[in-house]
Amino acid sequence: MSTVDFSDVAAPDIRAFHDAELARDGGAAAQFAESAGVWPWIEANHRCNRLLWDEEDRARRRDVADAAIVANKRAIDGYNQRRNDAIEKIDEALLERLSSVTPAPDAWHNSETAGSIVDRLSILALKIFHMRAETIRAEAAEAHRAACREKLARLELQRADLARCFDTLLARASDGRAFWRIYRQFKMYNDATTNPYLYGGKT
Repeated sequence: MSTVDFSDVAAPDIRAFHDAELARDGGAAAQFAESAGVWPWIEANHRCNRLLWDEEDRARRRDVADAAIVANKRAIDGYNQRRNDAIEKIDEALLERLSSVTPAPDAWHNSETAGSIVDRLSILALKIFHMRAETIRAEAAEAHRAACREKLARLELQRADLARCFDTLLARASDGRAFWRIYRQFKMYNDATTNPYLYGGKT
């Protein structure tokens, strides 16, 4: 029997939250502004991924001045840093719940953290949302819509499999059969003390 309750962060609820936020184009920040625990970071991660998606699309434009693309790239760096910070906060909140659980000697060491799985679920929600829009795009050729329907089915399967992996990891971690560690992202290119082009080591 599980010794830690993770019922409030079950994968179906996370998936439903991701989809609802995309359907209304965000808007949950106020809901979690005064909250503690894991959900504010799930929201922050998803918001950053949504903003990253838009910036990545904009950065592919060829009909704007180079300065506009530079601005996009810098925004991407900022959102990506905050996205990774939120992943680590998700892991910290979940691991805090597991602080009283000692993994068994033969416990499975999951190489991917629970926070990273939440991040991947968020990205898959975005892919599904945008791919579904392509399946009904009126001005697109039917061949395009059909190809996108096939891709959408594959993405839905991938998300279902990943959601099951998330719930399994938490269930097994809750009674010591699995564990994960936070290794930290160490985004050296964003750090003026480790990027030689920022601290003056290269020109």
